[in-house]
Amino acid sequence: MHRIRLTVAYDGTDYCGWQVQPNGISVQKTLQNAIEDLVREPVALTGASRTDSGVHALGQVAVFDTDREIPPAKYAMALNQRLPGDIVVQKSEEVAQDFHPRYTNVRKTYEYRILGRRMPLPAERRYSWFVPAALDFDAMARAARLFEGEHDFRSFCSQKTDVRSTVRTIYRSELVRDGEIILYRVSGSGFLYNMVRILTGMLVMVGRGRRNAADIMKALEDPRPQAAAPVAPACGLTLVSVEYPDEEKNNKESEPKNN
Repeated sequence: MHRIRLTVAYDGTDYCGWQVQPNGISVQKTLQNAIEDLVREPVALTGASRTDSGVHALGQVAVFDTDREIPPAKYAMALNQRLPGDIVVQKSEEVAQDFHPRYTNVRKTYEYRILGRRMPLPAERRYSWFVPAALDFDAMARAARLFEGEHDFRSFCSQKTDVRSTVRTIYRSELVRDGEIILYRVSGSGFLYNMVRILTGMLVMVGRGRRNAADIMKALEDPRPQAAAPVAPACGLTLVSVEYPDEEKNNKESEPKNN
């Protein structure tokens, strides 16, 4: 039995999200159908992140098991020939049987695009949140840093969140300018349901002068089961990467050392 890991990019606009849903076409099901067509056997496909409807990805990770003797690196090209143009396998490789994309030590990075200008841009409508207001970038950047570290993010997730703990660790939370686009980049050990979109909603509220640093600190220090800010639209969010620090460390340790 072989466990194959795929790194997948997709435009989530026309999908009901990553996870299989009874009421729409999901990325997971579309990719799973392509895999089964290739290997000629049923497979169970597991993803690292259950991205919502309309959310995009550059580096989603998914695994499946198969008995087929196909060179692991060949899966990417073979699957792309069977997939629609808005889903592309970037890389395929074999991993250990005990590897799991969600239950392994993981670092996820998301990016959210905010377009702040007087009029929208058609080319950005599927990939950014259009905010027709002047935004205080410096205030937003300072506020973003407050999310770094280990906190209880109960005030920054959906009420539908069903987990044992709402404590998460954020490694990096920063804003970057790219012309008229404000990019919010956030990396962490894991994220709650709608968490990144609510963090973004709070930052935009700060940028518009409707919230401030004290509001953020209060929400972190006294978390409530009610979102502290509106949920930003799904279209601006992209799962940039899913990394496995332990795996990277082992690879570095196995590299030959130059004398």
